[in-house]
Amino acid sequence: MDVRYERLVVPVAGTPADDRLLGLIQGLSPKQPVVLTLIYVVEVVQSMPLDAELPAEIARGEAALRHAEAAARKTLGPKSGQVSTELLQARSVGAAVVDEAIERNADAIVMTASIRRKHGRDTLGETVAYVLMNAPCEVLVVRLGPGAASPAGAAQ
Repeated sequence: MDVRYERLVVPVAGTPADDRLLGLIQGLSPKQPVVLTLIYVVEVVQSMPLDAELPAEIARGEAALRHAEAAARKTLGPKSGQVSTELLQARSVGAAVVDEAIERNADAIVMTASIRRKHGRDTLGETVAYVLMNAPCEVLVVRLGPGAASPAGAAQ
C-alpha cells in the first residue's frame, strides 16, 4: 500500500504527546516533501465573545506551537517539507480542526487521542469523534497508551 500524504494538518496541545505524534510524521511521506500545518486551538466558552482576550491561553498556544514547529523541523529535516503554524480561537476544537483541513485542502489530519471515562463510559472525547465524523480527508489517530500524557487541547 503506497499512500502519499502531501498536506497534513496536525493539531497540537502542548503536551509530550505532541512529540510522539511529530516523530511519526516523517514515516507518513518518507520520499517526498510534505506541507505540514500545525494548529493549536484555544477553545472559547459560549459565555465569552469569540474574539475575547485570553492572554494565558494564547501564550500557552504560542509556546506549544513554537515547540512543535522546532520538533517538526528537526524530524523532517531542511529539505523534507514546509512547516507552518496557526493559532486559532473557536467554540469547538473539532470544528476548527476540520475547517482548517478544508481550508488547507489537507490529505490527512494526524492527531492523538486517549481513552478517558465520561459519565461512566470510556470515550475518546468529543473532538476526536467530531473530526472522525466530519473530516473531508483521511484521519490518522494515534491512541495513547494508559498513563501517557493526555492531549488536553487538540484531541478531547
